[in-house]
Amino acid sequence: MLSKRDEQVRRLAAALPHVSDALLAWIDEVVRELSKGRTFVRNPASNLVNNQFLDDLGDTLRLHHVFSNEPFSKDKFEYAMEWIANRCGHKANLARKGNPGHDITIDGVSFSLKTQANKGIKLDEILISKFMELGKGKWGADPSDLDGLRDQFLEHMKSYERILTLRYLEHDGPRRRYELVEIPKALLQRAKTGDFEMKTASKQMPRPGYCRVHDKDGSLLFELYFDGGSERKLQVHHLSKAACVVHADWVFDCRQNSLV
Repeated sequence: MLSKRDEQVRRLAAALPHVSDALLAWIDEVVRELSKGRTFVRNPASNLVNNQFLDDLGDTLRLHHVFSNEPFSKDKFEYAMEWIANRCGHKANLARKGNPGHDITIDGVSFSLKTQANKGIKLDEILISKFMELGKGKWGADPSDLDGLRDQFLEHMKSYERILTLRYLEHDGPRRRYELVEIPKALLQRAKTGDFEMKTASKQMPRPGYCRVHDKDGSLLFELYFDGGSERKLQVHHLSKAACVVHADWVFDCRQNSLV
């Protein structure tokens, strides 16, 4: 009896003579690109990423970059997480589209998924450009309004148990690099005792402001930025990666020009 893998190879080999010339060219391109050098590394202490998960997500990222130079987007990350987690023997389900809380549930544990791909990304700091929307609540020019915005943030985190961000660390040249980092909820919950600053001199209304959280030695762990622009969103700035958990790292060679 053929193994599942051997059966897949046999089925693909039998189908290849019947595909169009254009499709055959695409298949050939994909195979050649995925034969290039790669280095996948997982944290041996990870309770999420095993060897199969590492390879599956790494090859999914590589396949994406056969066709595009653009970062792997959040919606693709969500679908990849569901597909790969189920392939690895877990029970994973995406939340309904537009759900304001968690993005996916894996084995009954709810996750919030983020991505980061900004130019000038820093290896030792995490930026979340849109953690959540701040559409409700009192927010004007009174510095005390920031307390309520911070409380919205803390309340929002009650709707999931774990937070993951997929970071696109190398954008240029023939090499790409991604890492999967978990941001401990307990770390962000330290905003309960953060220091507030409202930019009272700003012409923006509502006034933007910060909630800064420091370590015992006085170093900055992260800051919440309450963006009073048209989106009224909360951002997380300067989050110390040293206070987080890196689950995996993927480095691979790819095309320098997208095919589509």
